[in-house]
Amino acid sequence: MGINKFFQILVPKDKKFYPYFNAASDNLVDVSLVLCELMKANSWDERIPLINKIKALEKKGDDITHNMFDLLNQSFITPFDREDMNALISSIDDVVDYINGSAQRFLLYKPQSVPVEFIKLADLILDGSKTIKIAIQHIQDLKKPGEIKKACIRVNEIENLADDIYHIGLSQLFEYETNTIELIKKKEIFQVLEKATDKLEDASDVLKSILIKQV
Repeated sequence: MGINKFFQILVPKDKKFYPYFNAASDNLVDVSLVLCELMKANSWDERIPLINKIKALEKKGDDITHNMFDLLNQSFITPFDREDMNALISSIDDVVDYINGSAQRFLLYKPQSVPVEFIKLADLILDGSKTIKIAIQHIQDLKKPGEIKKACIRVNEIENLADDIYHIGLSQLFEYETNTIELIKKKEIFQVLEKATDKLEDASDVLKSILIKQV
């Protein structure tokens, strides 16, 4: 029996943290769904309420994260390493922040058209968010480590796909966009969307770290 497994048996589990992780992952999926709606919307009458909803969900995510930090600072016993707990909730919050960042840039820049790659990246962010949520659901008891591993592999695949779409989108943008201002606007939105997928992979990396230490 490994030393980590031995201490898992001896140390009582404090389960009060798990609702925060579940709430954060639920909120991540919710904001990702709205991002997909935003990228597929056809008018600003549709887009404005969606951008406002993303902003509200970003605030909700911040509140969950801050409350988690407060609880962590007050607790002696934690279910796994404090550093990993901090990194996991922070990386989920970072994804939400970048989603909100892309939405706010969309509002600020008002691009004249929506590249299909925006939609594809939003769909991948949603896929990754749902996958992170599945992994989060399994960290409480770790009875199905294979499901966590599978989720982490999928998030890595999603990040690689997002990189490909990002580079294709930029290539198309530089080749066909004749309006320099439009090019600059869309390029920045591309970068923020792609960064969101990087942060999903960061969350996946923390989950893998937790798995290695606990199983």
